[in-house]
Amino acid sequence: MRALASAPVAIYTRKGDDGTTGLLFGGRVGKDSPPIALNGAVDEAQASLGSARAEAEPGSELDELLSGLEGDLYVLMAEVATAPENRRKLVAGTTLVSAEMVTALERRIDELMARFEMPTAFVIPGQNRLSAALDVARTVVRRAERLVGSVDLDGSQVGRYLNRLSDLVWVLARWQEGDAHLLARGSGVRSGRGSRCGDDRGSAAPA
Repeated sequence: MRALASAPVAIYTRKGDDGTTGLLFGGRVGKDSPPIALNGAVDEAQASLGSARAEAEPGSELDELLSGLEGDLYVLMAEVATAPENRRKLVAGTTLVSAEMVTALERRIDELMARFEMPTAFVIPGQNRLSAALDVARTVVRRAERLVGSVDLDGSQVGRYLNRLSDLVWVLARWQEGDAHLLARGSGVRSGRGSRCGDDRGSAAPA
């Protein structure tokens, strides 16, 4: 039997030619509006995680973990792309970031940190391609987090999720470096766990 040809999917719609874009559950806003700027940064973060995943062994623990994180960001972007009056329509874990999603990141961070000694000083990125890709992804997640305050997300878990995600990606990068980390002061050493360093300061542990 001859298969029926499916209708081609249109990539362009022309609806955004006026500088606006559609929101989930209706409504349109400018493409330069705060929610779209935030989602643009999250989109870049998702792609950066994908670039890191491309360096991982297919089917490995890291591959599956990063794939799950990329999926979570679709949930987050759905929430951000919803007008405040439509937030009641969101579904936790599907179109709304839940507290459980944040807790899951925290559990993963704790589990990974128990596996190896963490550096106690600033780390110079680039020990290998995978850890470097993860460090790039971390910085993009941080940029997205900085934009959360510009969006009306009262009571949302979006900011907490992005903060914990950047923490997790930092830990993943250090995990993938192996036993030796190249510290900003001195040569690559295997250093014991110590105090966490400040936010947005190179490859120091994020806050």
